[in-house]
Amino acid sequence: MTLLDPAAEVASPNAEALSERLLRSTARQSYDPDVDIDWSASPVPGLWWMQPERMSLYGTPLWDRLSEEQRIELSLHEVASMVSVGIWFEVVLMQILLRDAYREDPRSARTQFMLTEVGDETRHTVMFGRAIEAMGVRAYGPRRTPYRLARLGPVALRGASAYAGILIGEEPVDRWQRDLMRDERIQPLARMIARIHVTEEARHVTFARDELASAVKGLSRAKLRWHQALTAQVAYVTMRSLVHPDVYAAVGLDPQEARRQALGNEAYRETIAWMGEKVMPVLQENGMVGERDRKVWRASYLVR
Repeated sequence: MTLLDPAAEVASPNAEALSERLLRSTARQSYDPDVDIDWSASPVPGLWWMQPERMSLYGTPLWDRLSEEQRIELSLHEVASMVSVGIWFEVVLMQILLRDAYREDPRSARTQFMLTEVGDETRHTVMFGRAIEAMGVRAYGPRRTPYRLARLGPVALRGASAYAGILIGEEPVDRWQRDLMRDERIQPLARMIARIHVTEEARHVTFARDELASAVKGLSRAKLRWHQALTAQVAYVTMRSLVHPDVYAAVGLDPQEARRQALGNEAYRETIAWMGEKVMPVLQENGMVGERDRKVWRASYLVR
């Protein structure tokens, strides 16, 4: 009897070499949020929790009505929403990685990196949960419908669409966090969380890009079309879920009206497109952006 599923694919030499390099990188540079974050530190008065120009209402009539204190308070709730959506996404991601690792050879460096990534993501979700607790606000998460739909992710997303979906969840947020962690207007807690996440996610993005490139090879036209459609839906649901409407009530705004203005806000749409500037060329090069899905991609705001 052997642990290896006879139906499992054998990792290519290139995938093994990349995985070995990523495992060495993990050993050299990883963080322990329990040690590397000062959880007892109080927020610095007057600092933002995220970049104001990246917030969903920036430049709208509602934004103009808010005081500076209300805008800073809204930044706290928006970043808490994005962090809690990150938890939701990473729990789905871990299920996909564990599903794939379940049928692979545990001796393989590729399998071992999958499991290492699950360990990284476990620490990240705990870190995000502690951060929201330290902020003293609600863990908003996604709205009810996306939350329910995401339960199908580990079942429906396989191969190309699984790793394209992973990149959609990781790369836009990674770009936003790289900008945030260098911004001295931002609270130290938010900047340190971003720094830890960016450092470790870089390895995950490299792995997912390689897996996507391998997965699309040899796909029939019908199968590619299926993966394109799924990927577009993942993009729409993920990017539309970043800011929960309830965050606006924290500063006395009507959630429905605020969400309407946010989704119609050209500045916010441009922020989402800016967040996607690195991932969209990768998806296009690998054939994951289908012409039939252009309307869905535009509605995700990742495509200008």
